Amino acid sequence: MHTLGELRQLAAHSRCVAVGECGLDFNRNFSPPEVQEKWFEEHIKLAKELRMPLFMHCRDAAERFAEILGRHLPLPAPAVVHCFTGSRAELELFLQMGLYIGITGWICDDRPERGGAELASLLASIPRERLMIETDAPYLVPRSIKPSKARPGRNEPALLPHVLQAAATALGVAPEELGRSTTEVALRVFNLEHEALGMGSAPR
Repeated sequence: MHTLGELRQLAAHSRCVAVGECGLDFNRNFSPPEVQEKWFEEHIKLAKELRMPLFMHCRDAAERFAEILGRHLPLPAPAVVHCFTGSRAELELFLQMGLYIGITGWICDDRPERGGAELASLLASIPRERLMIETDAPYLVPRSIKPSKARPGRNEPALLPHVLQAAATALGVAPEELGRSTTEVALRVFNLEHEALGMGSAPR
């Protein structure tokens, strides 16, 4: 397929560290479920072929997500469920599958209907070596801050410390400690070097 050829070419670029974002979203169904499932599997196959990490999305689709991904386990490289907002049962399922869990500014949202508090309560169940933090920029501006007047409602990577602070508070640890561990996880998952991020040599 022409699209797969383009994806393969993009994935081969030296700045590309993972295949994705890919997965299933049955909450809004911008594409029919069967189309989503087909292309999710194609992304998985491509990641296996290239031996690259997978960066995945799953919303209101855990059963089919696990069924499709499970057909391809074990994977040759790590796989991340980004922007996790699921239930405890879904978290346990994904951890059993060996997946990494990405937490976003959703955890900063204390509105009952959004489930930020429930998400915060699940963090202690995620092994530290599987926990990642992210912004999901340009979406999900952390509600712990006021949107910038220059970019109303726009999220940016620079706002990651707000996610870190909320996650550290939920876990009862210092932000510096959690920041070190989540950075090490990201470096390992995406096969990055400390020097490439301007961090100097790896800690000894």
